[in-house]
Amino acid sequence: MHDAISLEGQNRATAVVVTTEFLHEAEVQRGALGMDALEPVVIQHPLSTLSDEEIAARGADAAKQAVSVWLGQG
Repeated sequence: MHDAISLEGQNRATAVVVTTEFLHEAEVQRGALGMDALEPVVIQHPLSTLSDEEIAARGADAAKQAVSVWLGQG
């Protein structure tokens, strides 16, 4: 979250990827850092037990969400 806020401050679009398990913490941290508008990309938790194909599907979903965030459609 810190890196994303720093990059956003340099006018570089970012997409913070978090799993559902850590979404609340990401929202609290972005608020504490004064960047409430930073929209995270959220994927289902967990990742460690998934097959390569399942991880690829989550990655594809994250990529679609990231594009929406970058275009302000999030």
